[in-house]
Amino acid sequence: RVADEDTIMDQDLYDALIRQRDNVNRAWESQRSKYTVADIDKSVLKSYLDRARQVGRISFDNDDPVDVLTKLELIDGDTLLNAGAALFVDCGINELQMAKFASDERLTFTDIRRFTGSIFVLADKAVQYVIDAMDWRVEFDGSLARKEIPEIPIDAIREAVINAFGHRLIESGQSVEVAVYRGFIEIYSPGAFPEKISPEEFAEGNQKAIRRNKLITQALYYSKDMETFASGLKKIKTLCDEAGVKYEFQKEAYGFTVVFYRHCGEGWGWSGVQEDSQKDDQTARGTLSGTLSGTLSPSDDPRTQLKKLITQNKKVTRKQMAATLGISERSVQRLLNSMPEVRFTGGGRSGHWEISDS
Repeated sequence: RVADEDTIMDQDLYDALIRQRDNVNRAWESQRSKYTVADIDKSVLKSYLDRARQVGRISFDNDDPVDVLTKLELIDGDTLLNAGAALFVDCGINELQMAKFASDERLTFTDIRRFTGSIFVLADKAVQYVIDAMDWRVEFDGSLARKEIPEIPIDAIREAVINAFGHRLIESGQSVEVAVYRGFIEIYSPGAFPEKISPEEFAEGNQKAIRRNKLITQALYYSKDMETFASGLKKIKTLCDEAGVKYEFQKEAYGFTVVFYRHCGEGWGWSGVQEDSQKDDQTARGTLSGTLSGTLSPSDDPRTQLKKLITQNKKVTRKQMAATLGISERSVQRLLNSMPEVRFTGGGRSGHWEISDS
């Protein structure tokens, strides 16, 4: 409170007051942890060094953990600093919670998981969780190989995840969260965004980097898991814009969330897709179930049934296919993946299915 006016305290000032209350003279990541070199996950450290050397940001050849962590400023004698433990020890410093919800509200979840471990291991788990939850489409470029395309760019997901771990307020004790909803996917990082700066300023490349965890982000820079020029949000923006994916950066009182909106129709162009999808939902069990299902024979195998649906309506959506055949959308996608003669071409409103003669 300032005079007779209530004002919002800046996050950096709040963090400083918390450290002062707890008699902390150094940032949390620079403090000594309860872990030693013996606690390091050697496979994680080796993988990190391999990546850092491959991208040319670490040149020394010595793999001795003490020497490596000394050069990375992550150790004090034989004791790891908190930053070193967070990066390379399978411990409870980092926590990841992931869940899938049946709708766009946090009411009914269909899956929930919780893990602790090193930043690198948890980041891989989070990205894989999203990969498994996303829809994929198949394109053909004229060769025999099929090109599988996710509804959200994987590099954008990984960027959001690694930033969530790298920039979070670790001493808050809160988890990084991945939430998969029917219409969007959220990646949440505890630790509020700088109060006087908007995420859009970073996404446009107009702000210099503000690092909450200098030692951790520095280590992530060496392996090219993160850059140090405030380019993370800009990279997400660029990747999503190129793929036609709608996204949103949400500043919250005690955290920051990146939202990726999922595609609601075939072709995956955002413009008009959401409205068209809502109309499709209304007809999925009406027109299609009545008219199209009348052309299907119970003796037909599912692949034949899908071809008949596509022949009747080249713009039929996977959701409509699933409703008509009485199976899940995931089952529809598996069937389509096994049918190289069927492909979806174009994007947005002009997208449509094609069935080749072969």
